Order: sequence, then C-alpha cells, then structure tokens
Amino acid sequence: MAIELLMPALSPTMEEGTLAKWLVKEGDEIKSGDVIAEIETDKATMEFEAIDEGTMGKILVAEGTEGVKVNAPIAVLLEEGEDASAAETVGAAAPAPVEEAPAAAAPSAPAPATDAPKAPAAPVKDGERLFASPLARRIAAQKGLDLTTIKGTGPKGRIVKADVEAAEAAPKAEAPKAAAPAPAAAAPAGPSADMVAKMYEGRDYEEIKLDGMRKTIAARLSEAKQTIPHFYLRRDIQLDALLKFRAELNHQLTGKGVKLSVNDFIIKAVANALQEVPAANAVWAGDRVLQMKASDVAVAVAVEGGLFTPVLQDADMKSLSALSKEMKDLAHRARDRKLAPHEYQGGSFAISNLGMFGIDNFDAIVNPPHAGILAVGAGKKQAVIGEDGEVKAATVMSVTMSVDHRVIDGALGAELLKAIVENLENPVAMLA
Repeated sequence: MAIELLMPALSPTMEEGTLAKWLVKEGDEIKSGDVIAEIETDKATMEFEAIDEGTMGKILVAEGTEGVKVNAPIAVLLEEGEDASAAETVGAAAPAPVEEAPAAAAPSAPAPATDAPKAPAAPVKDGERLFASPLARRIAAQKGLDLTTIKGTGPKGRIVKADVEAAEAAPKAEAPKAAAPAPAAAAPAGPSADMVAKMYEGRDYEEIKLDGMRKTIAARLSEAKQTIPHFYLRRDIQLDALLKFRAELNHQLTGKGVKLSVNDFIIKAVANALQEVPAANAVWAGDRVLQMKASDVAVAVAVEGGLFTPVLQDADMKSLSALSKEMKDLAHRARDRKLAPHEYQGGSFAISNLGMFGIDNFDAIVNPPHAGILAVGAGKKQAVIGEDGEVKAATVMSVTMSVDHRVIDGALGAELLKAIVENLENPVAMLA
C-alpha cells in the first residue's frame, strides 16, 4: 500500500520545521538512502533521507512551508505496482499540514526548552538523521512517543515497530521531569502584538517575520532570565604574558595550518578551570544537579539571524592546536547552518566573546542547563601598578561570569573565576 512520508524529527528539540526544498518531484523513482528534501529546523538546514523505495506519488506540503509539525504527512510514496490513485486516497485521508502548520507555529515556540531532560535516554545515533519505518512513526505519533529517544534495532539502526512498542512498555519515570519547565510557557510581559502595531500606526516600518531560530532564542532566553537566579562576578585579566606566548607559538606553528587566537586560550583556560574546580562543572537538571566529568565548553557564534553555541567536548583533554582547528570548523559550519544537533547540544559552561567588537564588558544570559557563561570584553592598554609599586602599561581584558545560583554559590563561583584568571595570566603553566 502507499506509504506516507512524515515530517521527521531531526533533533531532540524539534517540534516543527520548514520544508525548505524538495529535491525530487512527483513521478521520480526513490531508493532507500536518497536525499529527497531539505528541512530547516530551529537551528540548521538538514537533509531528509528516504527509508523506503518506490515512486514519489504525491507531494502534500509545498516548498517553503513553515511550521510543519513533526510526524505530519508531507508526501506519499507509491510501492511497486501502485498507481497515482493510491496516492490520492492516502493524501485525502491525511491532515493538511500546509494549512494547519502556520497557525500552530507561534504557541509551540517555547517547547524546545522542555526537551532537555530527555537527553539521558538512548538517542538516535549522532543525532543527525532519524531512521524509522512508517509504521513505527505512526505508532509513535499515536502514543505520543518521541522517536529521538528510541534506539533502533532494525537495519542500520532503523527504528521499527518493536522498538516503539518496547519504549511504550518501558518505565516512564522520566516523564514528569520533562514537564518541569512548563512555567516558561506563561505569557511574556509587555504589550500585545496588536497594541504595538497600534502604537506605531502611521509610522513607516518593515515587519520582519520570526523564523524558527529567532522564536527558539526568544523562548529559551526569556525562560532563562525569568527562571534562573543569576549572579555576576567580574575580574580584570592582564594578557601580556599570554599575548607574548601566543606570538611565540604561532611563529612555531607557521606553515602547519594553525593560527592560535586569544579565544582559543580562553576556551582552554575555562576547560582546565572546570577540572580544577570540579564542583562547578555541573548542570541543572530540575530536581538534581549533574556533575560532569569532562569539560564540554560551549562557545557562542554569531550567525545571520541569531546565534549557535557549538560545544567542544573534552576540551580539557585537547591541545590548543586541536581546539583551534575544531573551533574554526564548528564556527564555519555554524554560519552555514550545517551543524548536526549533537554538535550544539550539551556542555556545562559557555563563553561569549564580544571583544572583537570593541565591547569593554557585558553581562551574558546563562543558557540552560549550563551553570554559567563567561562574557569576554576587549583587551585594552591600561596603566597598572606592578608588584614593585611601579606604574606600567599592560593589556587588560575585563570578563564577567554569569552564574546559576541553583548550581554554583558565590564562593564556588569566585573559585572558578579565580582559576580561569590564573590560567590566562600564566599560560605556560596552564599547558604544563
């Protein structure tokens, strides 16, 4: 019988997406593994691969359609021997996502923030693509199960009917935890859209529609600012020893395809500090704190229309050169929106550097479930008093550490920031 192709869940936080582009047309022969469409999630544009073979019978959702819900039918695949009438029958029975999705898009925007506690469940391998049979998708949709938390036992890790049934029968102790962040769905303070429009009636302006990324940023950071008890710690860091050491290392690395930046040293300093102060290397998990073993450091990267925070895993175990190469690769692919979900999810601590824009200092918002974020300003020449009492010129960089008080108390936060400062002011010792 004809097979419905459903809107895939391409990441654990995906509730809806944009069908950016069809790479096939009606009548095309489809083989398992063929890339048939490009789907835009709240973070990236990802490829949708066919699992089954057949002929593309009918496209139900047009290119460019936004707000298509996960598991909504988007096309009909005809099996061998079936004609176009079979596609018409399936298509007529299916809900029409083209009409319904845009209206549902706005209310669902805060939803991604509620998915974080599901991470400990067995995820789809790599988090890049989800392989599931049509029957498994239908059953999961009917039972309200998240396919991204189910481990497939079929060919090449494909999720089959038995996997969904096993997941349904498994203990559901984690379910209440997932609902914990629900208060974030409360209506934000401020005038309504209609009130704002009326306020500026008669003025010339351009209305810019929010895409999935901007909706997610708005929802997550509004939730973070409203629910996380922030406190802030500030320090000045003298960079002269680091700048001299960096110049020496870059000279030695000439011709090896590596040029170390100050940000590379900051990443390493934070990663090492999290090992030196292990109690601060933790994340908030609703009714508990998870103390991490490795230093997984997220770094904010500005992209058109928003930002990503790709995560450098095991940063404490990597050399400066390795961190530099990995960071450049992640930043490049972030700007092209080519990151896989597992590359920007996780981490326990983040870094946001606006020094290259000449910003002296700023306060960043903690991105849950992280316990803190280091806001980095520009390094500038200042007059300082040395240990010998003499006034001298030094390059000074201001940093502000925003901290989740539920995870890290004042003294512990101060200890962590002290370790970061010492690592940056003594870079040779940091790498010893």
